[in-house]
Amino acid sequence: MKVFLMKLLLVVSGLCLLMTTCARTTPVTDHYRYRSQSHLSANGNTGEGFVKAADALLKRLLPDHTHYFVFEFIPKENGKDVFEIESREGNIIIRGNNGVSMASGLNWYLKYYCGCHVSLNANQLNLPEPLPVIKDKVRLTSPFRYRNFFNYCTFSYTMAWWDWARWEKMIDYMALNGVNMPLAITGQAAVWQAVLRRLGFNEDQIQGFIAGPAYLPWGWMGNIDGLGGPLPQGWIDSHVNLQQKILARERALGMTPILQGFTGHVPEGIKTVFPQVKIHQTTDWAGMPGTWFLDPQEPLFKKIGEYFIQEQTRIFGTDHLYDVDCFNEINPPTNDPTFISKVGKSVYESMQAADPDAVWVFQGWFLFWQADFWKAPQARALLGAVPDDRMLGLDLYAESNPVWKKTEAFYGKPWVWNVLCNLGQKVNMSGDLEAMQKNLIEALRSEKSGKLRGIGMMMEGFGYNPIVQEFVTEKTWKPENVNLNEWVTAYARRRYGSSDPRLQHAWQLLLEGPYSRNITNGYTSIICYTPKLSRFAPTGSDRFGVGYNAASISRACELLLSCSRQLKDMPTYRFDVTHVTREMLSNLANLLNYNTTLSYKNQDLTGLIENGEIFLQLIRDLDELLSTNENFLLGKWIADARRWGNRAEEKDFYQWNARAIVTMWEPAKTSQLRDYASKQWSGLLSDFYLPRWKLFLDRLAESLKDNKRLDKKKFFNDLKEMELRWIQQTDNYPSQPNGNTLEVAHRLFKKYIPYYNNSNKK
Repeated sequence: MKVFLMKLLLVVSGLCLLMTTCARTTPVTDHYRYRSQSHLSANGNTGEGFVKAADALLKRLLPDHTHYFVFEFIPKENGKDVFEIESREGNIIIRGNNGVSMASGLNWYLKYYCGCHVSLNANQLNLPEPLPVIKDKVRLTSPFRYRNFFNYCTFSYTMAWWDWARWEKMIDYMALNGVNMPLAITGQAAVWQAVLRRLGFNEDQIQGFIAGPAYLPWGWMGNIDGLGGPLPQGWIDSHVNLQQKILARERALGMTPILQGFTGHVPEGIKTVFPQVKIHQTTDWAGMPGTWFLDPQEPLFKKIGEYFIQEQTRIFGTDHLYDVDCFNEINPPTNDPTFISKVGKSVYESMQAADPDAVWVFQGWFLFWQADFWKAPQARALLGAVPDDRMLGLDLYAESNPVWKKTEAFYGKPWVWNVLCNLGQKVNMSGDLEAMQKNLIEALRSEKSGKLRGIGMMMEGFGYNPIVQEFVTEKTWKPENVNLNEWVTAYARRRYGSSDPRLQHAWQLLLEGPYSRNITNGYTSIICYTPKLSRFAPTGSDRFGVGYNAASISRACELLLSCSRQLKDMPTYRFDVTHVTREMLSNLANLLNYNTTLSYKNQDLTGLIENGEIFLQLIRDLDELLSTNENFLLGKWIADARRWGNRAEEKDFYQWNARAIVTMWEPAKTSQLRDYASKQWSGLLSDFYLPRWKLFLDRLAESLKDNKRLDKKKFFNDLKEMELRWIQQTDNYPSQPNGNTLEVAHRLFKKYIPYYNNSNKK
């Protein structure tokens, strides 16, 4: 009944929104017209404009030190971005060919002369006084024309609910780290709305096509239609405004944002508007029915593609870069190279009709994920339909599974080397720094790497592994090999503003531990997976089944905690204590689950109950720890979502999206993406994961008492019902931290270190 009422509420809400939309009289394209004077190209900015943008960034980052820094404009070096840093009359002079280069010069000075650190979760900006003098002028030139950031999924798992204040910090961070080509798809629903209205679709058809706020990226990639919707008009309007701010700031700094082009994905209802048009259904995606794809030979394909660029340019301007991913984790209706070539030709010609300077950017994920389909004839057909200088490939997974090696460097197209590292913004510590460096150097030195033109990061989740982001973005300006031990030692000094050898030792252990494993899907604790009996058996040095010697994490945690007296007020330190202690405790869950499983298999009811309670208490303790830091709060995620609503029912709708995407994913019993995001957040641990495990352990105990096998079918059905009830709830959670991180971490370390010590003795 509750499920029915929830669906009824969403339908009624959608009808209300639809009535509001139908009452509009102002054409969407006029209402949303982009009014920036520099909207045609970021390259239209002037040296004076770039200096102004860099000055504004400096004021946001270091408001008390602006009088020490002077920005000046210099031209590119042989077409490449460049910055200079030198001292002059007591000031630090930073020169660059645009705002990104100037900001990168500022960050370089802060890191390597002031010992400071900027990250997405916390900063260490205790500048020395007086500021260090630069004896010899520094001049660095980036070998990379393109430095990209984000893939589509980042706009859900990380940034679904961001407002302008949060975006402003991200754009500053990107500029400080040399990013000049970010994906920019916020507000995309307005473009689709304008195009579909122009084609004659009614509001019901449009509402049924556009996904809900947490699911928009998969709608734009053609994986789903309408899931999590209908999208309120207030969201569409507010995010047009947000996207215009994002683009204006990125362009002012000299970035060239990537917008989107038409992929061929259309509403199934297109047959009612154009009855004779030919469409194809793609393969199913994650258990959900395939979406609809317009036949590339249809004249309507190019028409829609042209409309798409026209409407988008009218609303958001253009920098002539358009991402189009026609078959992301879904396959075309045929593997016929002739058909596939026509798709490529139609996509390119449709964007070129509206923008003669258009460049097609594509994510190369499909060439890895669907390698069985995209063999050489099919891949050559798609890429070969477009002139080489009008296409740019992004090798998403180059740090581990580089596509360039399997495609003759994208068959002659320019391409960008990327790090993927994290899927779903899983809360973990992972990323093999050595492998990243090795694979980048190999690509740079190989005679077979073709037109390698850039470097980037395509993480679905940013923020939980700041060392990975800093390591990769630094390669923007100096891609050569570094001694990792020395680099990590320097990183520890910058992150805390301290040369304490205990901190440096801690980070050496983290380098040997979680930052030596390359698990892109992101290892996460068994706590966040659907409850089951353990298949893990403690063996060798990896006695916790985490991909590295877990003793390194417990020792690193001990060393960090030993510095709490002098660093207790340092935000970077408090974040790391929370994160490293979390990693230590969550690793332990594997061993505790193993102990519980042994008790069950041995039909030891007392042992099952006792070990099960230890496991459940671990989850409670983890929740308490994470509640002390704002970066690990379910309540913040929900509060950020609810903030976008104008009415109570809208706020509840956004919360429903926010809850579903991080737990069940598809809000249905049949969901195949359940637990994909695996967020170790306070509130989520105590109210979602803990009850699931308690239900499982209770059912195991009942089966032993009754001397019967566990009824798995009934358990999973009851579990799914529990999950559905949870995502439909509207309870709020604390959005501000509670408790003292260091006190809790010290107490929990002391409580759980015996498990590590006992394990190490075996």
